[in-house]
Amino acid sequence: MGVIFGGRSGEHEVSLASAASVLRAIDRSRFEPIPIGIAKDGRWLVGGDPLKALAETVKGALAPGDVTGSVKQELVARAEKADAGVAGLVRAEPSESFPAGLRRELDVVMIMLHGPYGEDGTVQGLLELAGIPYVGAGVLASAAGMDKAVMKALFGAAGLPVVEHLVVLAHDWEREPRAVAAQVAERIGYPCFVKPSNLGSSVGISKVKAPDALPPAMAEAARHGRKLLVERAAQGREIEVSVLGNEDPQASLPGEILYDKEWYDYEAKYGEGHTTLKVPAPISPEQTRRFQQLAVTAFRAIDCRGMARVDFFLEGERILVNEINTIPGFTATSAYPRLWEASGLPYPDLIARLIELALEARGDVR
Repeated sequence: MGVIFGGRSGEHEVSLASAASVLRAIDRSRFEPIPIGIAKDGRWLVGGDPLKALAETVKGALAPGDVTGSVKQELVARAEKADAGVAGLVRAEPSESFPAGLRRELDVVMIMLHGPYGEDGTVQGLLELAGIPYVGAGVLASAAGMDKAVMKALFGAAGLPVVEHLVVLAHDWEREPRAVAAQVAERIGYPCFVKPSNLGSSVGISKVKAPDALPPAMAEAARHGRKLLVERAAQGREIEVSVLGNEDPQASLPGEILYDKEWYDYEAKYGEGHTTLKVPAPISPEQTRRFQQLAVTAFRAIDCRGMARVDFFLEGERILVNEINTIPGFTATSAYPRLWEASGLPYPDLIARLIELALEARGDVR
């Protein structure tokens, strides 16, 4: 089986950490993992130790002025410590597409790519063309789950409660900033969050407390894509639920995310010591069931399969669906596996179950 990691997105370092955890924990008596790296310039690396190669490359290229640099260093350090422990294939020449000849070596692929060019249906489409089964959502669900505007539209169509938001094209903002700002003030208000529609891990997101902070926030989000989301800043607790399955998806116990920063930004998510996951979340049995029901509904709303993490806000007694992540952070300490561990499914068994679901989706389970 292949484990693909790295990638061209701003979540490259998170991907390395997720892959390192999978390679450490996978049951070698059942699976023979083949690490497959994708560099930030799109080159595919197979053979030898792609994980360490990418970690070393990234470590030397981190910009001194990057505000998330210290957290990225931590993530890369985790990847460097990983011992892939695999008999690598003969090293392939770097390429910008699926490496020739690799198909016959793989029964299934586990995609540990986060963000664009990995979580958005692009790699999934490539694997479909190659005829290789893979873990997780298909092309449609991956694309819908990556695009927050499309995701929320599908949630709304499924009757799910979502946070008030406004979709803005970067072109419209540049052409008519006053008109857009007036819409934000009228329909959303302050404080609000400005986000790129097609990115994860809080990359490019700004919390805007007053109108004069809106232009730089819009400019920052527009650096990452043409479609932007302006969303009311929900005031409540943050609850997460993991979902697992294909035609009969199951929801984990809910967990509550607690953090020591103003909001759940990149550093809070991935830096050491900023976040606590309380599992199970201290909520009533009725709320637990409701969160689980809504998580499964969100999973089905985008036609997902395999795995996803669904994030919620709890404002008083009101539950709001925030977003779905079709390839959530997957280190041993990430929320997705920890929620399943608390629900009775240990990390190595979770990996095995995901591989079984990938083969089941392609009709290959015997």
